[in-house]
Amino acid sequence: MSSSDSSQLVAHLFRHEAGRMVSVLAAMLGFDRIELAEDIVQDAMVQALRSWPFQGIPENPSAWLYRVAKNKALDVVRREKLFRQISGDWASERQEEEMMERFFFEDEINDSQLRMLFACCHPSLPFESKVAMCLKILCGLSIREIANAFLTSEETITKRIYRAKEKIRANEIRLEVPTGPQLPIRVNAVLKSIYLLFNEGYTSSHPDTLIRQDLCEEAMRLTLLLTQTPRTATPSAHALLALMCFQVARFEARTDATGAIILLKDQDRTQWNRALIAQGKRQLTASATGSELSAYHLEAAIALQHCLAPSYEKTDWPTILNYYDLLLDRKPGPIVALNRAVALAEVDGPMEALLAVLQIKELETNQYYHAILGDLYAQLHQTDRARQHYQRALHLTSSGAEKQLLRKKIETLV
Repeated sequence: MSSSDSSQLVAHLFRHEAGRMVSVLAAMLGFDRIELAEDIVQDAMVQALRSWPFQGIPENPSAWLYRVAKNKALDVVRREKLFRQISGDWASERQEEEMMERFFFEDEINDSQLRMLFACCHPSLPFESKVAMCLKILCGLSIREIANAFLTSEETITKRIYRAKEKIRANEIRLEVPTGPQLPIRVNAVLKSIYLLFNEGYTSSHPDTLIRQDLCEEAMRLTLLLTQTPRTATPSAHALLALMCFQVARFEARTDATGAIILLKDQDRTQWNRALIAQGKRQLTASATGSELSAYHLEAAIALQHCLAPSYEKTDWPTILNYYDLLLDRKPGPIVALNRAVALAEVDGPMEALLAVLQIKELETNQYYHAILGDLYAQLHQTDRARQHYQRALHLTSSGAEKQLLRKKIETLV
């Protein structure tokens, strides 16, 4: 295998395994030494880059990386006599190796990831820091990738992560999944962080990329981890994963080959991923246990209605509007009200929807607010007002794909 091929494989493995490796090493060495855990993972990847082009790719590359990382961690433990602090007693090298081996069992790796997720999403940390920590430590994204995704500098992201780690140390936040009455509260905080991460990927703020599929995939992977662990597999976690499945199922149809936006009513529904939709249905069924009806349940139910409709015209808009009414009651806010107005236009017509949108004063500097007003005025044949709002939305958005769509709408006004 060429150096280029091995580099691509290592990059792929780093994205998918680094978070798992760092989590288990931090559990072994202590969260206060997470930088050391990250360095060990980096060293293992570098060793792969150096040896694989000459010695060949091992039969199980992931296992090879874990073994190298484990041996490097074991060297650290022996060199610094950390094992005596961990065990409280002297042990032979064989006993040390056996203890290390237990950390790398699959169940222990998953549990370490879960504990890292709860530490990264601790309620005392600002949301921006939570997301940056999750993306860097658990998802294997580089500082540059995170900065690029959120339209900020690498220095800003580095500072956010540094401050978050310092706060975790200062507050003695431990790598653990809370128990008792604290568990539901913390699970909800984790779900909210993952939900917002997914939304950033689904409608990216980056000017050149409408969809950051990598962010969506990592959000789904973290939610899947929650649903696969009995103590965190809450109905809300299953509902959130269902929502993600339904949304991601439509990815291929949302843009054309040039990256231009294809509106829902114009999408080729044969391109929707039926396997993901089926998985979303299973997750939504799993979320129906108990009496909980969260915002994630309602958003997933709305997304399911779109997935079930054979065409835009045959969409069950009255049911969707009913779900939005319930969602607005449980999650009041201008964005939910704006989305509800879109469904209201399909049920009661553009005038009723227009009156509803004009009451949402909080969104007067939001591009979607003005884009929807433009659509409603266009449907009412008030082209001058439609043009004004499309122009306002054009000025407010930084997305190249959204600018292209808005210009197209302006050109079609007659």
